[in-house]
Amino acid sequence: MRESEIESRLRAEVKKMGGMAVKFTSPGLDGVPDRIVLLPGRKIAFVELKAPGKKPRPLQEKRMRQLVSLGFPVFVIDGAEQIGGVLDEICAT
Repeated sequence: MRESEIESRLRAEVKKMGGMAVKFTSPGLDGVPDRIVLLPGRKIAFVELKAPGKKPRPLQEKRMRQLVSLGFPVFVIDGAEQIGGVLDEICAT
């Protein structure tokens, strides 16, 4: 399964929940996560999507640590089967 397929499934599942999975691009700040997930009830998290078995690059790891240090939840998804669990965790925060 390709990263784009996992990303499409994430967007679809978030939409079913009444939320948004917004593409995150930040000119001048490389390495940011792929999506910001916004769910009802003011739930927010950053999600980095990868092809199965792939890992974030060092700069992506750095950006994720920065976001976590600011108090934001950050998740890495490299398989469609992880989506439900990640969304459950976001809802639980």
